[in-house]
Order: sequence, then structure tokens, then C-alpha cells
Amino acid sequence: MDKHDVAGVEISAKVLVMALKSHGQMRSAEFPNTAAGHNQLIRFLRRHSRPVRVCMESTGLYGLDLALALQAQKGMEIMVANPRSVRHFGAAMMKRSKTDPIDAKLLAEYAERMPFHSWQPPSLLARQLCAIARAIHQLTEINTMQKNQLHAAGSTVTTPKIVVQELQRSLAHQKRAIERLLKKAMHLLQSDPLLQRRFQLLLGIGGIKELSAVQLLGELVLIPADCDVRQWVAYAGLDPRQYKSGESVERKVRISKAGNRHLRRALFMPALVAVRHNPHFRAFYRELLAKGKLKMVALVAVMRKLLHGIYGIFKSQQPFDAGKLFPSLVLLLEPATKKMAC
Repeated sequence: MDKHDVAGVEISAKVLVMALKSHGQMRSAEFPNTAAGHNQLIRFLRRHSRPVRVCMESTGLYGLDLALALQAQKGMEIMVANPRSVRHFGAAMMKRSKTDPIDAKLLAEYAERMPFHSWQPPSLLARQLCAIARAIHQLTEINTMQKNQLHAAGSTVTTPKIVVQELQRSLAHQKRAIERLLKKAMHLLQSDPLLQRRFQLLLGIGGIKELSAVQLLGELVLIPADCDVRQWVAYAGLDPRQYKSGESVERKVRISKAGNRHLRRALFMPALVAVRHNPHFRAFYRELLAKGKLKMVALVAVMRKLLHGIYGIFKSQQPFDAGKLFPSLVLLLEPATKKMAC
């Protein structure tokens, strides 16, 4: 007999909708998504359940404080499920309607029927670094958008001068904000020798500067320490997804995209720079193009190789060497390298 009850929590910005299945009966309750509401939810679970396994979706920051509060409680386990997995589970269960109470019950069923993987929270420093890295990315996107607006505004004499001035003022403010965030990230890294060492190793990869290194490290610190390189690739959603049935149905292999989109985004620009300026990555990229691969497919393969390389330098604590990633390409590059040295 299962010694655990199960519960599902549907999270929104203001409300937590919970479904608790205990002794074969389903109970529902709502709580405010505040610190006081989290305590009320925990007391409800204590009063109406045995040791309980709670499932919620990975939906950003709105559920983080609740997950931390539940994880700290004795007799309570928390699973943070991939939303895509939950959605497919709901389709398999023939769920046709979608409301918060229905979703909460679905999460409780998911916790009961699917393998339960207890969530282990990253350290406070890791969560802070991740938050800073994502804030930098958001400001960078806004900055790029407003630079385009400024360029468009300056292309016609009909644009009022005040519009140009306000855009320039906003861009300057964003630049200062990014600099402050980057400075704070540097301060956090200095407080942890391992992260500081990893940061320096990332800077040793051609094309990765401080900003890119912070954004990469801000996502990589969330990966559990015991994960291997294949799990890293799956975490990034860069693992291949095959679709084949019988002998007549076979689609192109694509990446799963079932992982951390922020990590994929942080890998994109370093991979693009590597293709342009690193001879090993450039040769690998061109080899894929010669085989008929699309440019984006080849670039994704470079991103995956780069992630392999980052895993290697973190594990070995040795500087990055692209030649180790492409042993079959080293011989092709040696004559050119020798010629350049002459």
C-alpha cells in the first residue's frame, strides 16, 4: 500500500488552487499566493493528509517560494514537473476542459501515476545569479528593440525631437542598469571560489565575454551537480527527438526543446561567434553544411558541442581546448596552422 498521499497545486500570480487526494478522496482548497497563504496551505496538508507528495508545474517565479516552503517541511516532498509532460499526460487522460481546479486535480493524478522525482532547490547564490542573468537578458532585449526604434525615428524629419531624446535617455538608463547588474553578478561570483573558477574557464572560450559568461553560468548553476553530459544536453532541450513509425512514416530529427530555453538562448551567440572565429567549430559547421544540413540545424549542433565542451572544462577544471571536441578535424587543421606559424 502506498504510504503517501498526493496533491497538485495550480499556481497563478495571486491564487494557489490545491487538490489533495487522501485515502481515496479528493479535497480542494484555495489559498492566496503569499507567505501567509503558503503557511495556510501547509497547515491544511498537515491536518488532512499523511506524508504527502506535492506536484506543481515549473512556471517561473510565482511558485518558487511555495516550493521552497514545502521542500523544507518534514513529511512533504515536492516535484516540479515539466509543463509539456503534464500537458501530454492530460491529453492521455482525455482531459478536455481546462480550469484551475481541473488542472490541480490533474497534477495530483500526475504525482500519483508518474515516477516521482523530488525537487532539490539550487543554493540561494545560484538562484540570485540566475535572477540577475535573466534580468540582464530582458534589459538587453528591450535595449535592442529601442535601438531599432531610435534608428527608425531618426530616419525621418517628422519625428519630434523629444521622441529621440526620450529614446536616448531610456537607452542610457538601460545601459547603466545592465552595468549595475553585471557588477553585482561579479560580486556574487567572488564569494564562491568554485563559481569564480568556472567563470574564468568560460572566459577562456573564444567569443565568450563577461556578459555571456554570466548568462551561461546563471543557467548552468541550476543543473544538479550529479548530472552527466547527456543530462546537460537534455536539460538544455538540445537532445534529438526522433519520429518514426513502421517503414513509411519518418520525420526529420529535431531537438526536443523540452528543457531550459534560457540556456539555449545563452548558448546561441557564443556558438555563432565560435562558427565565425574558431577554426575547429567553423570546420565542423561547414562539414555539416556540406552534408546538406540547414544552417540553423548545423548551428544547433555547434551549440550542443559547445555545451559538451563547457561540461568538460567544468569537470576537469582545465582550460578549453576545441581540438578535444573534434579529434577527427585536428589533422585537417594542422597544415593551415603550421603555414600560419611560418
